[in-house]
Amino acid sequence: MMKKIRQTWVLENPVYVEAAAIVAGPQEREGPVGSYLDHSFKNLYCGETTWEKAERALMKEAVDRSLKKAGRQTEDIDMFAAGDLLNQTVTSNYTARDYPWPYMGLYSACATSMQSVALLTLLVHSGIIKRGLSAVSSHYGAAERQFRNPVEHVRQKPSTAMKTVTGAGAVILSDSPAEIAVGSVTIGKAVDWDMKDPLDMGQAMAPAAYETFRRHLEDTGRSEKDYDLILTGDLSMFGSRQFLELCEEDGLFITDKYLDGGNTIFGYHPSGCAGGSGAACSALVTYGYVFHKMRSAHWKKVLCIATGALFNPLTVRQKETIPCIAHAVEFIRVEETAGG
Repeated sequence: MMKKIRQTWVLENPVYVEAAAIVAGPQEREGPVGSYLDHSFKNLYCGETTWEKAERALMKEAVDRSLKKAGRQTEDIDMFAAGDLLNQTVTSNYTARDYPWPYMGLYSACATSMQSVALLTLLVHSGIIKRGLSAVSSHYGAAERQFRNPVEHVRQKPSTAMKTVTGAGAVILSDSPAEIAVGSVTIGKAVDWDMKDPLDMGQAMAPAAYETFRRHLEDTGRSEKDYDLILTGDLSMFGSRQFLELCEEDGLFITDKYLDGGNTIFGYHPSGCAGGSGAACSALVTYGYVFHKMRSAHWKKVLCIATGALFNPLTVRQKETIPCIAHAVEFIRVEETAGG
């Protein structure tokens, strides 16, 4: 049984995180998440000849390592849900052809990690599938070439611009008891505050993160005090400030339990960079750093709100505004399984 309240599904029986794996590039390895990586590549090419092929290598590595960590074979997976930032989710499509699984290609930009977790959670909980595998990826060189300017141009960017994370994360969700489980999911609505600057995604996405956070609390009847950590995906320096301001205007004071993946991933803000972004950003921080803290009982209940900007290069050139989305997943530490 599960209870649906407007945009939120509360699970009476948890869906468990069997295993998760994260891989990344060299700069991410040097940041706070580096010690939690399952594998890191020495350079952006990841042993391939193009950055687009390198991103596929990242996703495939994460998928294979998640299977190994869970002790599962390919035949144990009932559904593969994946997404990335490239046109027509080409990284996920090409990765999917290497496996024999039913496949759903998803896109919520940088919010795709929690979108895919939410979808597979609902499928597992309903009994439609027993076990699903979610994967997301992003790559600095490939994303910059598509969305902004090729890195070869060496064009100076404003301080609001974020750096795309090079990495991939995969997580296996099932009905088999494990230390970490999903307790509820909140599916966001598209929010558009008339922002048009593709080099200021943090402040464009902050209202969507706030709307989903507020909706989750209203739907579940909870308060911010019910969570040990509230994590946003990749609002980075400017967006996370705006998110906190919006929360405080609504009487939600969460500074002492708030973390943003974009502010965390590199451990600092490189010159001309407001922090990290990309579909892999929230996945690396959540599946690596946050899950480690939960397994060690540092945090018992975490709300992860992944954020995404829903635009493409053509709409930017046509001066369209940028709608944004945020999906929230509540992760809980299962005490009886964890032995706590």
